[in-house]
Amino acid sequence: MAKAYWMAFYTEIRDPEKVAAYAALGGPAITAAGGRFLARGLPSVTYEAGLEERTTLIEFDSLEAAVAAHDSPAYQEALAALGDGAVREIRISEGA
Repeated sequence: MAKAYWMAFYTEIRDPEKVAAYAALGGPAITAAGGRFLARGLPSVTYEAGLEERTTLIEFDSLEAAVAAHDSPAYQEALAALGDGAVREIRISEGA
């Protein structure tokens, strides 16, 4: 079974306090669901559009595990805490 990768790209942080509240709930929800944070924070180097906002890369054992983590009640609570505190995009892709 191929591993899956959850990638979050922040394009704008509107309320750092809401982002902090989200992180306090979201990080534990993701790790409890089997996610392993591989990278998170500001990019070291940017190309193309060059957005210098927060990026997160999380590895899961499977696509199903990544989707289940996102859809879990604990992660949904984190999303509610984030609310409109950030504009971001999440992608989940299977590994090669």
